[in-house]
Amino acid sequence: MSVQQEKFYEKKNDSASDEFAKDSKEVRHIDNVGENINAKLANPLAHIPHDQLVADAVKFAHSHGLGQYEDEFKKGAVLAQDPTAFETLPLLTDEDRNVLRREITHKWDQPKTLYWLVIMCSLGAAVQGMDESVINGANLFFAPQFGITPTSSSSNSWIFGLVNSAPYLCCGLLSCWLSAPLNQYFGRRGTIFISATISFLACIWQGLTNTWWHLFIARFFLGFGVGPKSATVPVYAAECAPPAIRGALVMMWQMWTAFGIMFGNVCDIAFYHVPDKPGITGLNWRLMLASAGIPALVIMSQVWFCPESPRWLMGKGRYDKAFESLLRLRTSRVQAARDLYYIHVLLEAEAEVMSGRNRFLELFTIPRNRRATLASLIVMFMQQFCGVNVIAYYSSNIFSQSGFNNLQSLIASWGFGMLNWVFAFPAVYTIDTFGRRNLLLISFPLMAIFLLMTGFSFFIPDSAEKARLAVVALGIYLYAMAYSPGEGPVPFTYSAEAFPLYVRDVGMGLATAVLWFFNFVVAITFPPLLDAFTAQGAFGWYAGWNIFGFIIILLFVPETKALSLEELDQVFSVPTHIHAAYQLRALPRNIKKYIFRMKNVEPMPPLYEHEGAIGEKTYAPGGTGHA
Repeated sequence: MSVQQEKFYEKKNDSASDEFAKDSKEVRHIDNVGENINAKLANPLAHIPHDQLVADAVKFAHSHGLGQYEDEFKKGAVLAQDPTAFETLPLLTDEDRNVLRREITHKWDQPKTLYWLVIMCSLGAAVQGMDESVINGANLFFAPQFGITPTSSSSNSWIFGLVNSAPYLCCGLLSCWLSAPLNQYFGRRGTIFISATISFLACIWQGLTNTWWHLFIARFFLGFGVGPKSATVPVYAAECAPPAIRGALVMMWQMWTAFGIMFGNVCDIAFYHVPDKPGITGLNWRLMLASAGIPALVIMSQVWFCPESPRWLMGKGRYDKAFESLLRLRTSRVQAARDLYYIHVLLEAEAEVMSGRNRFLELFTIPRNRRATLASLIVMFMQQFCGVNVIAYYSSNIFSQSGFNNLQSLIASWGFGMLNWVFAFPAVYTIDTFGRRNLLLISFPLMAIFLLMTGFSFFIPDSAEKARLAVVALGIYLYAMAYSPGEGPVPFTYSAEAFPLYVRDVGMGLATAVLWFFNFVVAITFPPLLDAFTAQGAFGWYAGWNIFGFIIILLFVPETKALSLEELDQVFSVPTHIHAAYQLRALPRNIKKYIFRMKNVEPMPPLYEHEGAIGEKTYAPGGTGHA
């Protein structure tokens, strides 16, 4: 406990402060196992003398067939220990310093190969969005053709939901768990190629079906393209990108998925008026479903022109190929040598600390990991149960029930997709300024309000149909505007940074599988839910889940914005009951200060050491004690 905190408690001198002071001692406890492993992985080169670093780098270069780059690896090893010290390192030339300086001042000045890789990853995200959204328009046509219109019987509602949710059933139960072996044997590019190929073939297959169960099978196999791609593309981008723009590239997954959802709505509108041909019934919806395969075909033909992940190549012992890959992805040899050497020592450290360990079990048996797992699964679960994919998959049906004709429903659905994409752009800024937790705490109440607004608008009588249509559309659009900069980008970003390095890939696999499983639950249950509860009850149901989401995020999801690995260890080493109790104490103070704008609100002591002295930080709404 700091001197300032001790003075704070002495000054307070009341029972409440004594209780918090007692809890604060427990907060300082760090789980030894997780801390030691994470500290070793945080920087394996820390405290190694420069002479030894240089000697190790020379040995490394010659032992891996890279002896001709000996000078570059000498510089790279010293830079890997402290990338910020390049101005004072005698080994570096002025040209080297200029390159490294520009890496900071012009972080988007990157090789064309890296930008081509970014385009391919963005296209992969867009395929994901199209796979999810083209079914929206097709729903209006294949359901009556196959005799499964959801309003005709309760069994039809379940069948209709099952057909829509088939890919996500596959993702949650099978395909996400295949991502690891696929990546192990075929690499990042190979896994992306395989998943894109499956997506292309399954999209064409969907357009050739003539029964609901055949369409279900085709869409189930589509899940083998959706799951591995969603788990691999962000990892591929992160492993190839320089640290300065890594976060922004990982963020692009959500942004371009939103673009794909919007473009899928465009395809639905484009094929709406396509007439049937002799012997072909429902050509329009068949083309809608097949259209998502075209960008997948582009990925199949282009992904091999991108370099493979250097980390994967090194894991296979192919250091020469890994260096060639980095030379294509970096501006200079010094940068490539620095990153290659750091990946090498990190892989060695991981192999050392993970010998004989079960990483999946340690997600739950080590308290620090367990709290990160709980927080990550909460945000992943709530991304589905906030109701966004109810609108993404069924908005055409919702608009149709409110009084729009079919074409108007598709145009209104395109409006939702467009807003979902456009309002994802501010998240690039807000997620690192307002923080992950604060965005969620603002987003969930707004989403609840707009879902209630949408549901209650169905009470407007038929005599005021135009007013009902306007309020339904407005409610859904406002919902999209609240979702996209908040719960939209946060789950993947949060999960990627909450887990310790040594269990990050396993934790992300679990989090992704949970997301897709509950995506399936939402998709299969909404048609019968809409049939049983009516639109008012169905939207009220998800509004209730958003209120629930606000509560559990307030209590169990700490902030992770701009924290080092050591600070993250400290954050997730706070016992859950202490974190929850602190947030309950902070909530009324923050309501007074940030909602009612009251002055002289008594501050609370910080919950974590890294938050500094009392009064040095601003206190965020419902927050952790920092903005």
